[in-house]
Amino acid sequence: MGIKKYKPTSPGRRNSSVNDFSEVTKKSPEKSLLQRIPRTGGRNFQGRITARFRGGGHRKLYRIIDFKRRKDGVPAKVVGIEYDPNRTANIALLHYADGEKAYILAPKGLKVGDVLQNGAGGEPRVGNCMPLADIPVGLEVHAIELQPGRGAQLARAAGAVCQLMAKEGDHAVLVLRSGEMRRVPLTCRATIGQVGNLDHQNVRWGKAGRIRWKGRRPHNRGTSMNPVAHPMGGGEGRSGGGRHPCSPTGKPAKGGKTRKRKKASDKLIIRRRKKGR
Repeated sequence: MGIKKYKPTSPGRRNSSVNDFSEVTKKSPEKSLLQRIPRTGGRNFQGRITARFRGGGHRKLYRIIDFKRRKDGVPAKVVGIEYDPNRTANIALLHYADGEKAYILAPKGLKVGDVLQNGAGGEPRVGNCMPLADIPVGLEVHAIELQPGRGAQLARAAGAVCQLMAKEGDHAVLVLRSGEMRRVPLTCRATIGQVGNLDHQNVRWGKAGRIRWKGRRPHNRGTSMNPVAHPMGGGEGRSGGGRHPCSPTGKPAKGGKTRKRKKASDKLIIRRRKKGR
């Protein structure tokens, strides 16, 4: 997929670009796989804002994605590649031989008409999903489970990919794009290939309005708030905050460690991600 640039007919158009959607082959979504999601505006069940700077945005329906890929032994044909407003990656519509339909993340190189398969014993082709135990060492994978049967949790964004480096005992060793190296049980499933829509990171939004369409409201600095709203607020005139940068709850925002010291998954991490990523 490429990037499309417009003529600078306005200040907002001057520095903006969009995807050309050359990979998208199907315009309308599958109605049986759509679901309405309630809007919260970042508020919890008590009506209090727990996720700041969210609200508004364009109306959209959620596409139900099959992250578990548990329909083994039944071939599925790729009917179309679609745009999904809920994620950075494109999605692919599958028609199984028994009549069932499902959405999956569209990997790079997947084309309409390809036949995919789930489960052990399949061929390690792009788009096929199988346990890590059956995937040859050195291949690139995405949509990886962290626990068997829980569904894909790792490498789901546009362009995301992990590399299977080794198999040690009951675990596979994966290298993530962040540089982190970790173990994952061999019984967990992963999909062969890299997530498509790689050019998403090169899109320039150009104007604040395009971010508002995505449901993101303006981000205010803590030093511009009142003391009751933020630990760095208040003071006469413009101030530096009077302390190290932090969140509204006082957690360090730059360099502070927020991960639990005795987290159970620490024993599965061989090498931490690179600093600043």
